Amino acid sequence: MQIDIITTTPFDDQKPGTSGLRKKVTVFQQANYLENFVQSIFNSLDDLKGKTLVLGGDGRYYNRQAIQTIIKMAAANDVAGLIIGQGGLFSTPAASNIIRKYQAFGGIVLSASHNPGGPDEDFGIKYNVSNGGPAPEKFTDALFENTKTIKEYKIAKIDDVDLDQIGEQQTGNIKINIVDSVADYAELMAQIFDFDLLKSCIGSGYISLCFDAMHAITGPYAKHILVDVLGASPDSIINAEPKEDFGGGHPDPNMAHAKELTEIMFSDQAPTFGAASDGDGDRNMVMGAGIFVTPSDSLAIIAANAKSIPAYSKGISGVARSMPTSQAVDRVAAKQNLACFETPTGWKYFGNLLDAGKITICGEESFGTGSDHVREKDGLWAVLFWLNLVARRRQPVAEIVQEHWRQYGRDIYCRHDYEAVDAKIANEIFDHLKQQLSGLAGQSFGENTVDYADIFSYTDPVDQSVSHNQGIRIGFTNGSRMVFRLSGTGTVGATLRIYLEKFEADADKHDQDAQEALAELIELAEQFCQVKQRTGRTAPDVIT
Repeated sequence: MQIDIITTTPFDDQKPGTSGLRKKVTVFQQANYLENFVQSIFNSLDDLKGKTLVLGGDGRYYNRQAIQTIIKMAAANDVAGLIIGQGGLFSTPAASNIIRKYQAFGGIVLSASHNPGGPDEDFGIKYNVSNGGPAPEKFTDALFENTKTIKEYKIAKIDDVDLDQIGEQQTGNIKINIVDSVADYAELMAQIFDFDLLKSCIGSGYISLCFDAMHAITGPYAKHILVDVLGASPDSIINAEPKEDFGGGHPDPNMAHAKELTEIMFSDQAPTFGAASDGDGDRNMVMGAGIFVTPSDSLAIIAANAKSIPAYSKGISGVARSMPTSQAVDRVAAKQNLACFETPTGWKYFGNLLDAGKITICGEESFGTGSDHVREKDGLWAVLFWLNLVARRRQPVAEIVQEHWRQYGRDIYCRHDYEAVDAKIANEIFDHLKQQLSGLAGQSFGENTVDYADIFSYTDPVDQSVSHNQGIRIGFTNGSRMVFRLSGTGTVGATLRIYLEKFEADADKHDQDAQEALAELIELAEQFCQVKQRTGRTAPDVIT
């Protein structure tokens, strides 16, 4: 096997974000760009020689080409084996499961998650460690340093691999195992949930459903589990065929982008249950007839009802949420005497807590929910949890949500996204916010008196690592909050996210429209950050 050593020079924009490196496809197609980053991953790994890695992605444009390059580079860097999803496909949670089940050294996951796909859209790559979860900051920091000093990369001169033929093949010095992308994940879900109960409820017509795969990776997973195994009708799955450009849509499971599903669920013919997942299958949107369940409420309801699911029937050890996620799950933890952790945004921060057994359930307001079954958020897992819950409680989604609010109170919550903000303006907004923080505590703004105002930092309770500058928090004595963050998931400019939360204990006020209930906080947020004034915009690009 001939190995070529190619001289290269560093790129200055390969710093991984919260979920790896995401750029436009055209950026990755530059000579040596993908190769530099992949070689930097290999250079950052100790004891890689002779190990097995998992490789797969969400099927977006450039997925197949990138996989062929990575196979050749893995062979040149003494990787002994690769487990690859058929067609180069793995949902992100399925890849996490494969790493864990087959005790792989780690995995390379190709995805830009919920970002658009296509020749002029987004691509992404990240490394997952041996627990199946995203690499921690210590690794990504070292990776970034390696990208800044790289001088050469190694690549084997071997033929392209047939990614569509299941089975083992030897290519040069590396063993390639092409596996069914769905089978192992479906087996895991059957171990967690009561499939017999679900078959009965779906078969009898008690549960009708609509799942929007958004022309993304979860189409084959949903068709196999929901249709082939659980007996839902084939037309229960819409936009089921994965496409390189997601059918021209934006594979972000919210009401703004999953418009077809939203129209169905708010129509007179709405089924019992509706859901959507994103580009790589790790996010979820949950709906019932005439109701959208916020991700924060979904996390809290999942935690509150975990014992109704077979895998969690003996109880859970604790819960965790990302800092911007509403405090709804905190109220569940307090009543059930569970440990509760607040982490920075990014699933990697849950990994140590899960590995140490400190938590079982975790989630983020950005439509991500999961448990200790893998080390990624998991869209279909959340969908199956809700289906199992509806079947067990014999209640529609709206009743489950309203009953939860009556018991715990409602955290009225929304997120305002200002996308593709000029980076200079975004940084000026944050500088302006930071200058105000020290003098805010004790000040009153209408019915809101500031309790604290700070820049969130996190100390991991397992390894004591510290993460600074994780967003600006302003909390009020009445339990309301607002949070400001610059997101690391976009590829153009900066995305400014504003999170707004108001606690309402009075059941008579639980049906308020969120935007109306939060109107005073929305105005106050603009007063603090001046995003409309500084950008000239009149409204957020997306409200969730």
